[in-house]
This record gives sequence, structure tokens and C-alpha cells, in this order.
Amino acid sequence: MPKSSERELATKAAYNKKPSVQKKRVANNKARREALREGRVKKGDGKDVDHITPLAKGGSATKSNTRVVSQKKNRGWRGKNPEMYGKGK
Repeated sequence: MPKSSERELATKAAYNKKPSVQKKRVANNKARREALREGRVKKGDGKDVDHITPLAKGGSATKSNTRVVSQKKNRGWRGKNPEMYGKGK
């Protein structure tokens, strides 16, 4: 893996300091901890806890709004639907 430049690291640090990003990360971590506690996922199993209704659209981190899916399925939709990800025209 190539080493990140100082500029790239500074950009990532500034982004991660934003309150909205921190709030989302807290909700994601909470959902993951709940799934671990319930035995739905294991550390290093290659699974993501997906929010059925995204947090950005008013979803919550409750069990009823989460499901366990593979990382490929959860993160792969962006390439297939760029307009939803903000990259389309």
C-alpha cells in the first residue's frame, strides 16, 4: 500500500473532525457493537452491518434497521449506482 502524503492525511484529519462525520461514525460503531454482542457478526469475518434506511436519510442504528451483508455487496453498489453516490450527472 502506498504511503499517504502529508496533504492527504491533513485532508482526512479535517474531514474526520467534522461533527456530522463523527456522529455517523458513532452510529455505525454502535450498530456493529450490537451485532457483535448478538452474535450476528464476528471480528474479521468480512461482513458489514448495513443500514436498511441510510443514516444520512434519517435511519437509525437499531436492530430493525440493520442487516449483515458482505463487504463486497455493501460497498460495491457505489460503482453500479454513481448517481446515488453523488458522482453521476
